[in-house]
Amino acid sequence: MKYSMNLLLWGNQIDDSLFPTLELIKEIGFDGVEVPIFNTNPEHWFKFRKKLDDLGLQCETDTICGPDEHLISPDPAMRRHTIDHLKSALDCSLVLGATKLMGPYQSALGVFTGKPATAEEWQWGIEGIREVADYAESLDITLGLEYLNRFELYLTSCGDELIRFVDEVNHPNCKIMFDTFHANIEEKNIGDTIRKAGDRISFIQLSENDRSTPGKGNVDWDGIFTAIKDIKYDGWISIEAFSPKLPVANIWRKMFDSEEQLMRDGLAFIKANIQS
Repeated sequence: MKYSMNLLLWGNQIDDSLFPTLELIKEIGFDGVEVPIFNTNPEHWFKFRKKLDDLGLQCETDTICGPDEHLISPDPAMRRHTIDHLKSALDCSLVLGATKLMGPYQSALGVFTGKPATAEEWQWGIEGIREVADYAESLDITLGLEYLNRFELYLTSCGDELIRFVDEVNHPNCKIMFDTFHANIEEKNIGDTIRKAGDRISFIQLSENDRSTPGKGNVDWDGIFTAIKDIKYDGWISIEAFSPKLPVANIWRKMFDSEEQLMRDGLAFIKANIQS
């Protein structure tokens, strides 16, 4: 098992100002970091990659699509723009040495029509992700699609929907990234959902119900860790926590003492449960 820290805890400005944070992440004992790709210019990432290499930190990447990158838009030009945007995020991931690009980019965050996804929207999503997965395969990168809760995404908002979506994409470079925050909202039994997804899962984000320190809230951690062991998962486990530094998360109060406290306590909690 390898352990990672999502850099979104420090906001959406990912640059050399985070170098001291990377040093602390390494000192605490993480194997790598999740790097959010909002800047899709590959040149931006060379210096960041060098710092990761100097520290011996591995890296996987995330991205999202906003209103201007909507893969299931009725506008063909918008769909083409979104595919090109995701290919650029893959180019940045390659610069960073990542083998996975994860996120809920099968649809745009916070964009709704007021009704469930149509068959046509579903097919646009399948076709778009399949093309992006083809490009990812050429770079030896795997997509890790994530479902979000019903208040943030409407194409896939639960495990069953995302499993069906990934199965219909039917591409070796398209897998699932499982996030416990959204599962805690949408699933009747998180452990059963993990077991159903099984080997489709290529990455796991552990997130508390209030986006704070894992183990300090009301998530069913016993059920989650049991399921992780049941499917014999042995990949990345990452802490995803948010703070007021990330405007898009609309968090107005801090739910932990400090970033260092969250990382130290969270990593210790996860390792104790994985190794038990």
